[in-house]
Amino acid sequence: MKALLHYLITSLVDNQDAIDIRESIGQRNIAYVVYVHPDDLGKVIGKNGRIANALRILLRAAGAIQDKTIWVDFNRQPSL
Repeated sequence: MKALLHYLITSLVDNQDAIDIRESIGQRNIAYVVYVHPDDLGKVIGKNGRIANALRILLRAAGAIQDKTIWVDFNRQPSL
């Protein structure tokens, strides 16, 4: 899942080196927090959150195959 998310985010942003994905795995759920460069946050979220919601839908569908609930949150890099 993390590799799929990284691949999708990489294709959206300009600053690919600033991508940081943190993963928290539970018994039946997985939570991801995606950190991107502040200039790229709008590209990942999209107009009215459409791109972010599309990414969440894709990952939830992929997680359903493994009987997992997937949560994805997007944020800017705290150190930049």
